[in-house]
Amino acid sequence: MSRRGLLAGAGAATVTVLGAGTGAAAAAVPETTGFGPVTVRPGDFRYDNLLRGNNFRYVGRPEEIRVVGSTDQVVRAVSEAVRSGRRIAPRSGGHCFENFTADPAVRVLLDLSPMDEVGYDADRQAFAVQPGATLGHVYRTLFKGWGVTIPGGGCPEVGAGGHFAGGGYGPLSRRYGSVVDHLYGVEVVVVDRDGTARTVVATREPGDPHRDLWWAHTGGGGGNFGVVTRYWLRSPRVTGADPSQLLPAAPQRMLQHVVFWSWEHMTEQALTGLLRNFGTWHERNSAPGSPYAGLYGILQPSHRAGGTVMLVAQIDADLPNADSMVTDFLAAVTAGTDLTPALDIRRTMPWLHRMTWPGTGEPGDVLNRRYKIKAAYLRRGFTDTQLAAVYRNLTNSTGGPDAGMLLVGYGGQVRAVAPGATAIAQRDAVMKAVYQTIWADEADDAANLAWVRGFYRDVYAATGGVPVPGEVNDGSYINYPDADLADPAWNTSGVSAHRLYYKDNYPRLQRVKARWDPRNVFRHALAIEPPQAG
Repeated sequence: MSRRGLLAGAGAATVTVLGAGTGAAAAAVPETTGFGPVTVRPGDFRYDNLLRGNNFRYVGRPEEIRVVGSTDQVVRAVSEAVRSGRRIAPRSGGHCFENFTADPAVRVLLDLSPMDEVGYDADRQAFAVQPGATLGHVYRTLFKGWGVTIPGGGCPEVGAGGHFAGGGYGPLSRRYGSVVDHLYGVEVVVVDRDGTARTVVATREPGDPHRDLWWAHTGGGGGNFGVVTRYWLRSPRVTGADPSQLLPAAPQRMLQHVVFWSWEHMTEQALTGLLRNFGTWHERNSAPGSPYAGLYGILQPSHRAGGTVMLVAQIDADLPNADSMVTDFLAAVTAGTDLTPALDIRRTMPWLHRMTWPGTGEPGDVLNRRYKIKAAYLRRGFTDTQLAAVYRNLTNSTGGPDAGMLLVGYGGQVRAVAPGATAIAQRDAVMKAVYQTIWADEADDAANLAWVRGFYRDVYAATGGVPVPGEVNDGSYINYPDADLADPAWNTSGVSAHRLYYKDNYPRLQRVKARWDPRNVFRHALAIEPPQAG
């Protein structure tokens, strides 16, 4: 039984089942029905438990939390909110880095988490995923049922709803592209100009009159155009009705190598060397079809207060020369640094275990869940000036033990898709940079925010404090939203946050917004804005 079935307590029905023998007495047994809807308001003992998302910095106070279990329930909830003039925001996994669903202006929080079904849709010859399904649930179901997967993220508790719409990526993206490169269609609850909420199915088929709505969900971000209630996934250019051939084959085993170095012996020359080498390797090995496209690397230097610098390499263990490719990668990244590892481990493990272990990728434990994350795309490695800024901020006196940054490998098959084919514009990027700080107490908010904001502004000082697209930088990633990019106090570049996230695709996203959300029902701090009249 699915989690959705286990939660189905409202409105049990009875059916009659005949016994095995002729003339056996009929017996009434309970039958569960679909979940919800459930409306939770302040004063209900469930309210505070359902209120928080993953980032404890943000806690809204909506008039009600509507917990839904079907598309029809979403339509009714949206209709009621529009009719009463109340702001509504959908939430699936709750991992938004900003306050998109916890904004004080949101009066109805639409909780989609019970909508977590994953299965094969024979009519559309595609896999159907509801928005409340976590990535771990998606990976487990696809793997156990058909031996296939999608190139999504490595945090198993993230909900598919926002991850897919924002152009999710993960350890297999260099090999197979972005999740949205395998997105066949979407089911979306939209609101017409007269306030009518209705369901629209949009696909990538060239003749689909709703195709622009599909396109907007290939990287245009969640909460912009409507409420997604179902995704369909099928790789492009595949044919036939065999489900095991319609998405990439999942690896059987994952080879992972992890190296830790202590900050005690980390000089500026050594750290700069690691960062520069990591960038150079990705510049040279991130073309579509590269022999190294299956290798996924992360370089994670903590702040000096955190004590360590970590390098991770992952690869499908059954790819040809997988072991030697990892060895070559490690040698290239560490060349000339003269560093002795504090810990050096290479292991092979089942792929599904690696992708669904509950501890993977979560930003701190339950008591340490306040964070601020800023991000950028890189078309090549950092400049010398940027490298100096990185070292300066990782060794200053204001960073905490859970502060630092990551360089994440990207490119490969992602670069095989044209910038306008999906809403992801940064198709020639080879890395993503993440700047983060995580802490426990509200009293430490100001200090942590000041540190990470100062760090980011220092790295991009030459372009107004933000990663303006150019030779090195290429804007930012909407699934790592950062409201500072829309704040002139932190973005002095003259380039809008929308251009940083969507580049030349933004005007087209605005046209989609005007068509499918003409009343601007769905909005947040970084939302797609309707085009200006005139």
